[in-house]
Amino acid sequence: MTVVAVVLADAISPSIRLHTLLRGFPTDGLSMASLAIEVALVAWYVVAVRRLAKKGRRWSPWRTASFLGATLLVIIAVQSGLAAYDDKVFTAHVVQHLLLMNFAPILYALSAPVTLALQSSDRPTQQRLLKIVHYPVVEFVTNPVFLVLVSYGTMIAYYLTPFYNFSLEHPLVHDLIHLHFLVSGGLFWWLVIGRDPSRWRLSYPVKLGILAIGIPVTAVLGVSLTGARNSIAPLFHTVADTRSGGSILWVVGELTTFVAMAIIVYQWMKFEEREAVRADRLLDSQSSA
Repeated sequence: MTVVAVVLADAISPSIRLHTLLRGFPTDGLSMASLAIEVALVAWYVVAVRRLAKKGRRWSPWRTASFLGATLLVIIAVQSGLAAYDDKVFTAHVVQHLLLMNFAPILYALSAPVTLALQSSDRPTQQRLLKIVHYPVVEFVTNPVFLVLVSYGTMIAYYLTPFYNFSLEHPLVHDLIHLHFLVSGGLFWWLVIGRDPSRWRLSYPVKLGILAIGIPVTAVLGVSLTGARNSIAPLFHTVADTRSGGSILWVVGELTTFVAMAIIVYQWMKFEEREAVRADRLLDSQSSA
């Protein structure tokens, strides 16, 4: 019985091998199309930065590095050998989740792509972009209440209901979940720590409050998965794999929240410094008048 259990565990939750991680790149049409889009976005960003430089305006190299880093993380998540395990090893899927919904979107938000597009474009293009930003549908999907419900609700619904198992049985649904993670994560972090213009201008305390809501959500997921008595998907993952993935989701998810909070506090401090300088200049101008 022990030998059978070991063989079965290795069959449904195989060991992650370095060789596969380094060389197991998917070559299907969808993966290649996604890679082409990611490369095109990088090319656009670099060209836009150069166009802005020709206008005599400097763009922060940290923002450029953030955009390049974010795109690299997306490629690692869905176009590297990691993708070979996303439907076999729950731990690998959790890593994908964190890359697509947290790490890459945070870097994209900090890279301020909308601001770059506005500053590097001509006047007609700027007007069209601003119309898109303030379009009713865009305002709705970037509404703070909507994003909080979607972002946190998705995590609960996906991992604590049979929907996760359903997505593994239907590859197209599984791919759409990846896209959902990336888009919803991008919109969420754009709202919380992004530097781009938005219809919703949240105060720094509200941003911290939104992140604080996620702490118990991640804790509920962590406790449920690390203490699971049954596999999250019995035909695909072992119980041990479920618990391991749950612990990673819990620990790394909470750490991400605290790091994001630190970023917001830093942004808040820089904002207060700018406001203090502006107030001093105003007082100086009034005293000299």
